[in-house]
Amino acid sequence: MDRLWSFSIDRGGTFTDVIARRDDGQVATLKLLSASSVYTDAAVEGMRRILGAAPDAPFPAERVRAIRMGTTVATNALLERRGAKTLFVTTEGFADALVIGDQSRPELFALNIVRPAPLYSRVVEVRERRAADGGLVTPLDEAALADALAKARGEGFTSAAIAFLHADLDPAHELAAGRLAEAAGFEFVALSHEVSPLPRFLPRAETTVADAYLTPVLQAYVRQVAEAVAGAPLYFMTSAGALVPAAAFRGRDAVVSGPAGGVVGVAATAREAGASAV
Repeated sequence: MDRLWSFSIDRGGTFTDVIARRDDGQVATLKLLSASSVYTDAAVEGMRRILGAAPDAPFPAERVRAIRMGTTVATNALLERRGAKTLFVTTEGFADALVIGDQSRPELFALNIVRPAPLYSRVVEVRERRAADGGLVTPLDEAALADALAKARGEGFTSAAIAFLHADLDPAHELAAGRLAEAAGFEFVALSHEVSPLPRFLPRAETTVADAYLTPVLQAYVRQVAEAVAGAPLYFMTSAGALVPAAAFRGRDAVVSGPAGGVVGVAATAREAGASAV
């Protein structure tokens, strides 16, 4: 039986680096352009070349122990604004909350403050309200929300970010809104109490919008790789430097997936070298 290979891959915007280690200690490396007319995906192509798979042969998944990948797919989608067309659904009266932000000023005395455009393309304000203790103040107007969601879906919105005030205490309204969004045909729905169950509305809503904007793009790439490796164990690195199964990899976790791999690698190298500081 062939010895199994473990792959560690950094899929960047320009280059993809593939490092393979066989069970007997043999190491192989390869560097490819991330975008090429010769192959569909650089990471998969690199693994096929190292495994010696013919171009028309199935991917030899039985020879692979694990594939671990860091990627800047979400990072590039964020920087280049190539995410999903996202609708932000929030409590009535909070349409401008993310634009106003928390008043952080990177340049304190700048007279011309340039703000980046929001990741969402439109806001739907919903008549609903929870109190600071989670109690009901205003019931969710499901009929009005359903109409607004249907209209937005008809205009090409594919992803919905739903963040209601105090939904971390009682998510019932978000769950109902999520069901309405799915019924309206939205391809991806992010609920703030699931994405980032935190008590502060602003960071919770910001993270939810980022997740709704990036996850569809990220999942498309993950599905492409997963199908190409034919069931081989596939893991992706999160922004925190942890590995998660491909099916659990979401936009909220992926913005610095690639750089996080570098930090993990430098830390491991420093430990092996006995360096106390890097």
